[in-house]
Amino acid sequence: MKRIGVFTSGGDAPGMNACIRAVVRTAHFHKKQVIGILHGFDGMIKGQMVPLGPNDVSNIIHRGGTILKTARSKEFMTAVGMRKAYENLKRHDIDGLIAIGGDGTFKGCVEFNQKFKMPFIGIPGTIDNDLFGTDFTLGFDTAVNTTLEAIDKIKDTAASHDRLFFIEVMGRDTGYIALYTGIASGADEILLPETKTDIGSLVKLLKHRQKQGKSSIVIVAEGDEAGGALKTAAKVKEKLPEMDTRITILGHIQRGGSPTANDRILAARLGVAATESLLNGQSGKMAGMINNQLAFTSFEKACKARSPLDRDLLRITEMMTT
Repeated sequence: MKRIGVFTSGGDAPGMNACIRAVVRTAHFHKKQVIGILHGFDGMIKGQMVPLGPNDVSNIIHRGGTILKTARSKEFMTAVGMRKAYENLKRHDIDGLIAIGGDGTFKGCVEFNQKFKMPFIGIPGTIDNDLFGTDFTLGFDTAVNTTLEAIDKIKDTAASHDRLFFIEVMGRDTGYIALYTGIASGADEILLPETKTDIGSLVKLLKHRQKQGKSSIVIVAEGDEAGGALKTAAKVKEKLPEMDTRITILGHIQRGGSPTANDRILAARLGVAATESLLNGQSGKMAGMINNQLAFTSFEKACKARSPLDRDLLRITEMMTT
């Protein structure tokens, strides 16, 4: 293997640039060439590819987003689109690929490999922390810290006015961001997709705090089964119309920003491991960290299995929110 390609796909995550840097410099160390593929699978189809050397990835380790850009491609999921992508890869003499992204990215890799036998190694880049086979995904730690900073500021104004705030954070299918930020911020309630939301119990808690003259913060994962912050707040407002209630949806602020030290170090470890694994003939696997040790998981398992929420953390929330 003389030349490898690297691309970012799906939602952007802080640390992707640090990971691209690690891939390029590891390949250069082993005297291999790297081609950066712009705009993910879509750029693969359109032939948007640029050579990357050590100088090209200088001074990007601290930058959020991805210098390679990212996009979702419906065309790639067609036979014609995949054929175009494969022909462009061969035209650029690319022997294998490193994909930085989430489960949608890895599912595309699996299907592409089945058709064209193109070697792939994946790196989990998603703020949701929802991939099986790694304790933490790239970008999760930064997203948690960004979210926590915003919640801390909201708590100041909530306390000043004795208000009830519903704060919605990202997490359509998993509640990792809500769980971690909820515990770290001292939230009064945390609503997760993985647990049932009891509106009656929530109203009882909030009413009790209101009688004590306290403000309240409720962290809501966007995928919570009660319907997210807007619907949950409306249900509570019906029961407690006298409460001064506000809703904040943090949205895409959680995706941006300079990656934390933890995410930069994780990017370096996974970037090196993925590159060396690909050069050594491995394929169809995702590089991850389990108990601070490097681990490789098949794409199929990483996508199909779900990493469950930490039971100890769920137990802690029961005590911390009483």
